[in-house]
Amino acid sequence: MKHKTITFTILCVAAFAVGCDNSKTSSPPIDRAPTASQQMDKVKADVKDAAQDMKDFTFAQKAEFSAKMKLQLAEINKDMDALEAKIESSKDEVKAEAKPKLKALRDQAAQLSRQLDAVNDATESTWDTVKSASAKAYDSLKEGFQQSRQWLSEKIAP
Repeated sequence: MKHKTITFTILCVAAFAVGCDNSKTSSPPIDRAPTASQQMDKVKADVKDAAQDMKDFTFAQKAEFSAKMKLQLAEINKDMDALEAKIESSKDEVKAEAKPKLKALRDQAAQLSRQLDAVNDATESTWDTVKSASAKAYDSLKEGFQQSRQWLSEKIAP
């Protein structure tokens, strides 16, 4: 009986010690900021999640869909403003190359805004078409923005 108690105690302590192993945690240390590739991976995952969320909206939820998309568009516009500030503070050759890219992104954002206006006019029979066109326009804008941000980060030393 004494050996069973000792064996059981040793097994419990070993199980507890293995469960408390901190070397396998996936969160970055508090004092280190996430790397650019980690941030890009997070953004890509967020975009995929947002795209899936958009697919799940029904016609009855078109107002919610429109509000969510407009909120995401506003966030992208805010990010583009920050990107534009970085461009303005960069070298002249970078500015010359980046401004047309930013204008193209602004044009895509305007197209998405027009597409979102069409969401309000959608009927039940046109809902799927309007919803998928809006989601496609959003995905295209988000991808273009990420590519421009990546391009700019390669051109401008941190």
